[in-house]
Amino acid sequence: MNANAQEILAAALNLSDDDRLEVVEALVVSFQTEGGPPFDESWREVIQRRTAELQSGQVTSIPWSEVKRTAREAVGG
Repeated sequence: MNANAQEILAAALNLSDDDRLEVVEALVVSFQTEGGPPFDESWREVIQRRTAELQSGQVTSIPWSEVKRTAREAVGG
């Protein structure tokens, strides 16, 4: 990573959770081709499989608040 990218990353890491999420979403969108689908076919397959697992009850979802708490604890935050 070049110095400019490191500087941008350091600044982004100081943003609020909501602002960092918006930056991530904007970066992901920047990789999408104009007029193309938001995900390639491999992602579509994963999304369909995981949706079926949730709908069948094979797996259960975890609330976002719990995911955030667990992730923060894992990194000591």
